[in-house]
Amino acid sequence: MDTDVVAYYCLTDEMLQASGHQEPPQRSMTDAEVITTALVAARLFGGNFATARAFLESHGYIPNMLSKSQYNRRLHRAAPLLRRLFRWLALIHKRSAEEDIYLIDSFPAEACDNIRISQTRLYRAEGGPDEDFRGYIASKRRYFFGLKIHLPAAAEGNPVEAFLTPGGRHDARALKQFELDLPEGAMVIGDKAYNDYDFEDLLSEASGIDLRPLRRSNSKRGESVSMEFIQHTYRKRIETEGSNLEKRLPSSIHAVTAEGFELKVFLFVLALSFDGLL
Repeated sequence: MDTDVVAYYCLTDEMLQASGHQEPPQRSMTDAEVITTALVAARLFGGNFATARAFLESHGYIPNMLSKSQYNRRLHRAAPLLRRLFRWLALIHKRSAEEDIYLIDSFPAEACDNIRISQTRLYRAEGGPDEDFRGYIASKRRYFFGLKIHLPAAAEGNPVEAFLTPGGRHDARALKQFELDLPEGAMVIGDKAYNDYDFEDLLSEASGIDLRPLRRSNSKRGESVSMEFIQHTYRKRIETEGSNLEKRLPSSIHAVTAEGFELKVFLFVLALSFDGLL
């Protein structure tokens, strides 16, 4: 635990300093300490900021801890820094990748337990919950309410991009939102939901990226036995990372606003990306 806390702070502080980040000298708590607290909450305490704040203050890691309201305001203002940190980490993961093979998948982030969907205050439309956020987990044969985390990762399992969509949005629609800033000639492997022949051709012509999703039984574009073996072998890696991420996500993430919920979800992904360096 000590190693995680120190590593989060040192990496965050060095990255911020390297970018020329400056902040008022009179601050009692730096942005690096604010971000470290959030990462510790995501990594060790299920996203509970109050527990993370109390732990870091009582153990002397951050003696000048802000109050609950002050900390929440500072963390929300630091959201652009969190995205910048994730982009830097993604660049490191891409440069250290041993293969030009990348994996894409999506994972649910539940805003509430399934039985409480009608009572949630997040993502509501007129008359009740917004149905665009009600998704279905085929592997578990159950519905959920919340967001989908879309996660391209290097072959080693380290995330190189991340974004969120409503839980009910199909992965094929989200496919066109990926930046896929990858080396020319890279292969991207996804599951059957990512079959889109036109987009595959466009991606190949524009970026030289070879999108190879698993094919459906009625697909017009079959794959060789050797390619199917490669696809299934590498798919296990992104499924393992997705399983690690889902284990860290609590059954329901406490948040008062949609913005706060999305920030917490992103912090879980950011902590996963940091762990790829530790």
